[in-house]
Amino acid sequence: MDVSIKTIVRRLDYLQEVSPFIGKPFIKVFSGVRRCGKSGILSLLRDALIAQGVDAAHIIFVNFESFAFSTIKTAEDLYRYIVERVQPKQRVYLLFDEIQEVAGWEKCINSCLVDFDADIYITGSNARLLSSELATYLAGRYIEIPIYTLSFAECLQFQAYYFPQRNMTQRDAFSTYLRKGGFPVIHTADYGEQEAYKIVSDIYASILLRDTIQRFNIRDIELLERVVKYTFDNIGNSFSGKNVADYFKNQKRKLDVNTIYNYLNALEAAFVLYPTRRYDIKGKELLKTQEKFYLSDVSLLYAILGYTDQKISGILENIVFLELKRRRYNVYIGKLGAKEIDFIAEKHGAKLYIQVAYKLESQETVNREFSPLLEIRDQYPKFVVTMDEFWQENVEGVRHFYIADFLLSKEY
Repeated sequence: MDVSIKTIVRRLDYLQEVSPFIGKPFIKVFSGVRRCGKSGILSLLRDALIAQGVDAAHIIFVNFESFAFSTIKTAEDLYRYIVERVQPKQRVYLLFDEIQEVAGWEKCINSCLVDFDADIYITGSNARLLSSELATYLAGRYIEIPIYTLSFAECLQFQAYYFPQRNMTQRDAFSTYLRKGGFPVIHTADYGEQEAYKIVSDIYASILLRDTIQRFNIRDIELLERVVKYTFDNIGNSFSGKNVADYFKNQKRKLDVNTIYNYLNALEAAFVLYPTRRYDIKGKELLKTQEKFYLSDVSLLYAILGYTDQKISGILENIVFLELKRRRYNVYIGKLGAKEIDFIAEKHGAKLYIQVAYKLESQETVNREFSPLLEIRDQYPKFVVTMDEFWQENVEGVRHFYIADFLLSKEY
């Protein structure tokens, strides 16, 4: 795919991932939290198609969040809009942004596969809506490409493009990434932390209203927000619905476990939270209890609860978790007897074992982080990832990484 340097700055990995499927009879679905960059990727895809020789007149691009398309409310409206623009005996490229805003959209998309020579790309910000409708109407005829907020590598590319006059060290760049998160809009202008958090707070409010409260018809908004704050406050901690219910009981608020999980499911569907199950390494089975949740971007935590160094361990875990997900690993929490491995990452039959800590400040901390990995007897790579830039030692084959180096590494 021919791309310019400007495109390279803007998320080339996702364009490369979709490239083998261009022109193939699959619906290409880009999914992810609002404002993570799906619209930009769809625009870049349109530019790439034109660069490959596709006539712009054969591309129908609709952003359903734009008022310009506010009259397209139903599948019938959308189908009529397409029919009016399709040219006979010509392939049409359909690029639809935030497709879930159209009632019954899946019926129209299914019909387009039947009625036209159509190459179809859609984005959406609600996992449950997309998955249920796609599974019902389009089973076996779509591929999903999850989109995440910026990686640290992408953040560096954004900084180099938008602020070429800056000469930031890697350490300073990571500090910016750590404190501001990865929503693309934050890295296109020189925002201070408080301005960045205000922008993210507005993004979060939109997500909560449009992708949780309205989609799932949640009536007790104040209670939902309390569950959100509790969950955010416990990022990286083991979690159970009963723990939350007991917490609210102590706060003189009655909340049953089913309601808690309904709220969590709504937040998962909006890509605010990602659940991570525990895996028993010795028993080689997934466990049903004590899962953990991570945020789609750490800046959501700061926007809602403020930044605090006391949560640094969970924040670093969250950043590493998202990097593994971006690299298309399946990620689990490891259980090894009474000990825990922060992450087991699996892809194509290979594994990584990863411990994440703030700093290796004492021998006790070193033992705590390295010893669980040393007990695992297979030959897969094992890493301890921390904020220690100058710790160079590896311990019996377990490698230490400074977190910024880990996020940029090509070794996994």
